[in-house]
Amino acid sequence: MITVAEARRYYEGAESGHDFDHVLRVLALAERIARAEGADLEVVRAAALLHDLGRAEERATGRDHAQIAAERAREILAGHPREKVEAVVRAIAAHRFRTGPAPTTPEARALFDADKLDAMGAVGIARAFAHAGARGHRLWAPPERARAEGEETADYTPVHEFVVKLSRLREAMTTQTGRAIAEQRHAFMLAFFEQMEAEVRGER
Repeated sequence: MITVAEARRYYEGAESGHDFDHVLRVLALAERIARAEGADLEVVRAAALLHDLGRAEERATGRDHAQIAAERAREILAGHPREKVEAVVRAIAAHRFRTGPAPTTPEARALFDADKLDAMGAVGIARAFAHAGARGHRLWAPPERARAEGEETADYTPVHEFVVKLSRLREAMTTQTGRAIAEQRHAFMLAFFEQMEAEVRGER
């Protein structure tokens, strides 16, 4: 429905956390999950390649990037079978963690889990620190303070991101394959932030 080369141009100038490298990682995970769960690979590939193309417009307008991407995907894929296009649109519209409809189709679940898995493990930690660094935030805050503040702070450290979002992603998985991958990535994040806290406190 759309090739990697065709999709790449929609992400020019994207920030590192949601750039085309992110899209390619999500694509690889979504294909893995789709194969294991019996989802339509063609739909999953197209949805993964287009799922974040609304990010720039979201920053400019405040509109939900998932809805923007779903609308644009319908336009980009015009000419393909309507049922396939609408399956892509449904998957993209349901890929957000904090908002949006719940993913109900195998294709939407594959994309949802793949997108969340890319926010976990070593890559998820790297993305959290890249995000904080780009905004001039500190590397660390006491976990108890991060839990108390949640997202309501101007100094949103990677610890805040772990407490608010990353630590909850394991429970959000919608497929058996996604849950298995999430278990390992969750364990890695727990060990990392425990080690980091001990180092910050001079205990290790």
